[in-house]
Amino acid sequence: MTARAIIMAAAIAAGLAPVDAARAAGDAAAGHALARQWCTSCHIVEEGGPGPDTAPPFAAIARLHAGDRSWLRAWLSSPHPPMPNFNLAREQIDDIIAYLDSLTAR
Repeated sequence: MTARAIIMAAAIAAGLAPVDAARAAGDAAAGHALARQWCTSCHIVEEGGPGPDTAPPFAAIARLHAGDRSWLRAWLSSPHPPMPNFNLAREQIDDIIAYLDSLTAR
């Protein structure tokens, strides 16, 4: 591989890195919508919002696991009974994690 080809490959990789990081960051608004759609039967999704107390509120989960995206990803990727398996896509998991992150930023 020539020096020019190596430089070109590095430039392309560097240009794509922010896109991958942004995609991995998720969309908090989309995560909030998903949580409201699928999680409100067991969790209080909005801090101070209505809901059952059969599972921890999202705000408590967010505070307890603040910054631990790997734990949150595992929790959402392989739910345990009685949590149903929603078979969430990677992007949906990133969105819900972004929403949880937004709860700790308040």
